[in-house]
Amino acid sequence: MYRSLRLLLSRQPAVRPRNSALTEKLIAWLEKIERQHPREIDLDLERVRPVFGRLRLRSRHVPTVTVAGTNGKGSCVAYLDTIFRAAGLRTGVYTSPHLQRFNERICIDGQPAEDAAIITALEQVEAAREPATLTYFEHSTLAALWLFSEAAVDVRVLEVGMGGRLDAVNLVDADVAVITSIDLDHQGWLGDDRTAIAREKAGVLRGGRPGIIGDPDPPATIAQVADDCGARLLYLGQDFDFARSDAAWDWRGTVTAYDDLPRPGFGGPEQYANAACALAAVEQMAPQVRVDRDMITAGLAMARLPGRLQHLRGANDWILDVAHNGAAAKKLASALTAEPRRTIAVVGMVKDKPVEAFATALDSVVAEWVAVSDGHPRSLPPPELAARLESCVAGPVSSADSIENGLVQAAAAAAGRSRILVSGSFHVVGPALHHLSQHA
Repeated sequence: MYRSLRLLLSRQPAVRPRNSALTEKLIAWLEKIERQHPREIDLDLERVRPVFGRLRLRSRHVPTVTVAGTNGKGSCVAYLDTIFRAAGLRTGVYTSPHLQRFNERICIDGQPAEDAAIITALEQVEAAREPATLTYFEHSTLAALWLFSEAAVDVRVLEVGMGGRLDAVNLVDADVAVITSIDLDHQGWLGDDRTAIAREKAGVLRGGRPGIIGDPDPPATIAQVADDCGARLLYLGQDFDFARSDAAWDWRGTVTAYDDLPRPGFGGPEQYANAACALAAVEQMAPQVRVDRDMITAGLAMARLPGRLQHLRGANDWILDVAHNGAAAKKLASALTAEPRRTIAVVGMVKDKPVEAFATALDSVVAEWVAVSDGHPRSLPPPELAARLESCVAGPVSSADSIENGLVQAAAAAAGRSRILVSGSFHVVGPALHHLSQHA
């Protein structure tokens, strides 16, 4: 999967010492499922659904929130997880991609699943798979659902991988669906404009159940899909809303309201909208799930998510952000503008990402660029990325043959006088976070 797959899977130390033999076995399993299907991305629920049925998950109903959207999914999931746990609920949370270890994708009660548990789950999916083949993401999704069933979680929070309608997460009928935002990304699979992309993401909606819409200007196709299936939509700015102040923020929903909530503990100003969507979803989960103000406050205060405008300070000041499309880059640029300072950017991007839109959005706040790659076949080689950056930015552009060398190069250029931004891909921010935790 990655040239440095074994390093990527072993970067983040566990709370307890891990069994190296189990880690090697998990790596072997992940390498196996990465090779199993002829295509890395193959959106096809009809191929996956029979395997899901053969897993024979426990029949009891588990309250579930599914979160889709171009940007903000992971943040919304993080708030939902901590709020539910503050309410005393045992959570099963599935996200993708991971920053440092695969285990991050499958969390039970706030803790990444152990190697042995994931191996058992992958074995169960493999036993139910034949004669179908599954993609890496599909196999991982089914493994997560099996683990949540075995762990008897009280509530599931599932992040869509891509789109929604044909994503493996959409095998589950969510009690509440959230669509955080609609912007251009994954056009090769989801469509060329916001209208088409919105239609795909709206596929997570279910008849008679609420859908939380966080986009300030949602394409009409979301309402069309909702009308067709009978879903009930609640819109940010109409059915629920928030107001910010310097020290706190207020939220109002359809039946409840909370004043003086703690500010989001990570990211930039966009986190208020993500948190507002999470609170709307929590409200709509009643009476299956009930929370009070103290639980809301504790959950919001507890939420953290690495790689979202994350600051690391040492000899140089570093900012790590997983923005990888034009819309996310605009929000990142706005956050950087609020604290003006000369900035050097270390950037790596996947081949299907909008390099020009990403770079143009950041051009006014970045003085110098360093192009890098994680070595994955889908990632742009540094010289090619550097050439594309040069075509649309004003500052000088260089390249490095590895993420680590790019960080060293940027640090030398900054010399404590400039801040350094690392962005463009989860698979650049993750290794950078590991390197900086060891050397910054």
